[in-house]
Amino acid sequence: MLPFAYHRAADARDALAHAADHQGAAFIAGGTDLLQLWKGGISAPGLVIDISRLQLDAIEARGGGIAIGALARMSDVADHPLVRSDYPAISQALLSSASPQVRNAATIGGNLLQRTRCVYFRSGTLPCNKREAGSGCGARQGENRLHAVFGASDHCAATHASDLAVALMALDAVVRLRGNGGERTLPVEDFFLLPGDQPHRETALAAGELIVGIEVAATAWARRSHYLKVRDRASFEFAVVSATVALHFEDGTVRAARVAAGGVGTKPWRLRACEAALVGAPADTASFRAAAEHAADGARPLSRNGFKVELLKRVVLRALEEVGGSLHGEPVEP
Repeated sequence: MLPFAYHRAADARDALAHAADHQGAAFIAGGTDLLQLWKGGISAPGLVIDISRLQLDAIEARGGGIAIGALARMSDVADHPLVRSDYPAISQALLSSASPQVRNAATIGGNLLQRTRCVYFRSGTLPCNKREAGSGCGARQGENRLHAVFGASDHCAATHASDLAVALMALDAVVRLRGNGGERTLPVEDFFLLPGDQPHRETALAAGELIVGIEVAATAWARRSHYLKVRDRASFEFAVVSATVALHFEDGTVRAARVAAGGVGTKPWRLRACEAALVGAPADTASFRAAAEHAADGARPLSRNGFKVELLKRVVLRALEEVGGSLHGEPVEP
C-alpha cells in the first residue's frame, strides 16, 4: 500500500479546506466502497479526510418536503417514519441494497458516489477506459450480460450501481453540494453524467466538493411510489433491471407519472416515453401495459444483454400494477 495521510475534519469548512490543499484527497465516512477500491489497487488517495463526525446526518421535514443529510445511514433513512409513509420508493430501494450490515454503515452520500460494479473496472487488470484511459472497454466485445442498454458509448457501457439513485430520480430529488465557493443544488438527473469519451467522470461533483444532503419535495406521486428490483439472487446483489414508478391519480385518470430504471443505463435512466403514455390515460391494466411497451424505447443492447429489453418492460409493468392496485386497495387485474 502506498503511504497516505489521515485527517479527521472538525467541520465541513475544515474538510473542504484540506481537500483544496491536497490534490487527490478522498473523503471517507462509512467507507464501504472506498475501502474496496483502495484494497483492490483501483484508488490510492494521498490524503484521507474523515468526515464521519460532521453534523450532516439529520432526516427531517423541510419546506414542504424532506431533507436527508449526506451522512445519514442507509438503514436509518429506510426505517424513518416520514420516508416510509410519504416516499415509500426510497425506503424500498434502500432495503433492496447491499446487506443489513452494510446499510448500518453506509451513508446516503456514499451510496450515490459508489463506483461502478463492472467486472472490467473492478478487476484491476482487464481493459477499462474508466480505470485507465485508452485501454479500451472490454465489455464492448466481451462478457456484457449485466451492462447498459442505454447511454453507453464506445468508451464505456458500465451500468450505474445505486438503487437509491433510481428512486431519487423518479421523485425529482435534488442534491445539495458544498465547496469552498459556497453551496449549489443539482437535480439528481443532472448530477450523474453519461460516459461519452470521458468515462472516468461519473458525476458533476467538482474537485474537493462535498455532498451535504438530498432534498425531495412532497408530491402526490411521491406518496404513490414503488421500487422493484430484479436480481440474480435474493439479497446482497446489484440489479439486473430495476424500476421506480410514481403516479398521481384523479378520478381514475393518471395526472402525473414518473418512471425511472436501474441496471439498464450508464446512469439512472428516466423513461419519459412511459411517462408520456401514462399521463391522461385511465389508471387501468390496459394503459399500464401500453405504457410499459415504451420502456425500452431507444435501447441499444450489446451482444449478450438483449434480454434486458423485454425484462425492463415486464419490471415496469409490475411496478405500475403495484402502484395502480393501491388506487383501489387491491392488485390490478392481470
